[in-house]
Amino acid sequence: MDTLKVAVIGLRFGMAHIEGAMGCGAEIAAICDSDEENLRFAGERYGIPEEKRFKDYRALLARGDIDAAVVAVPDQRHREISCAFLEAGKHVLCEKPMALTREDARAMIAAADESGRRLMVGQICRFTPAFEKAKALVDAGALGDLYFLESEYAHDYMKIVDNWRADPLRHGVIGGGCHAVDLLRWLGGDPVEVFAYGTKRLLPQVPYDDATVAVLKFDDKTMGKVFVSTGCKRDYTMRTVLYGTKGTLICDNTSPTMTLFTAGEDGMAHEPELLEVEVNNHNAKREFESFAEAIRDGAPVLTDAREGAKTVEVCLSIIESAAAGRPVRPDYAF
Repeated sequence: MDTLKVAVIGLRFGMAHIEGAMGCGAEIAAICDSDEENLRFAGERYGIPEEKRFKDYRALLARGDIDAAVVAVPDQRHREISCAFLEAGKHVLCEKPMALTREDARAMIAAADESGRRLMVGQICRFTPAFEKAKALVDAGALGDLYFLESEYAHDYMKIVDNWRADPLRHGVIGGGCHAVDLLRWLGGDPVEVFAYGTKRLLPQVPYDDATVAVLKFDDKTMGKVFVSTGCKRDYTMRTVLYGTKGTLICDNTSPTMTLFTAGEDGMAHEPELLEVEVNNHNAKREFESFAEAIRDGAPVLTDAREGAKTVEVCLSIIESAAAGRPVRPDYAF
């Protein structure tokens, strides 16, 4: 395959993906959005002619000049549109969260398996420079064995709540908190049990809890915590702290430095190190590059359908635990 030809579906969030694909040398074969103004704006901004602008994604399914589709529509339509393109023989990069229900996640896995095409879920934290560096430090043993991991998704939704964000199925834990959940899964593995509490104090527009805290059990020696607040009054952040037997790392996705604490053989802490990192909390180019490499080389994608579904499963387990007031064990049998 010479130049990957891509259709981008959903332009409210899709413009970052257009830039990411173009930055990797892909050709934008089509853009699609039901809103004519979104189409016009994106088309003019990126020099995409009118004949490549479409209001209905179905007009693109039979096109032989499209290799892959980026699905960046509201979460409720991820299954419908992703499965349609997979069944049409196209590779798919679907925005996070993969789905809002277990049923939809299983249907998307089946469509990917049956089509033989690549389905990648856009869990962007795995391509965020600070978190990539954190993963490298963990894998290199710089922190020793992790015993506690925590991450937070703090984002004030007050001015951005609309109909699809207010959908009861799009609970804050799965809609945005999936970032923190997926990050801890990537760094610490799959939690075997979760216990959560939730409260609703700040977002009258939504029917679900606007703050949730969940304790995660990874194994007998490792635990974690996820905090999600979609009504908090502060700057957006995903502050993350990793505690290991040899050191501690404090980082986030919006700061140019991260702090590394290490200890000597005597267990005494050294002076902390400030490590410089690029700030890029939506690294769409690196994400698309990974997607394109998997298509070109026939290799698995980093966040394939089952990885996406596991993150959905943990999010749904957290929501269930907060509602029921009891621990829940995620079921990863996809």
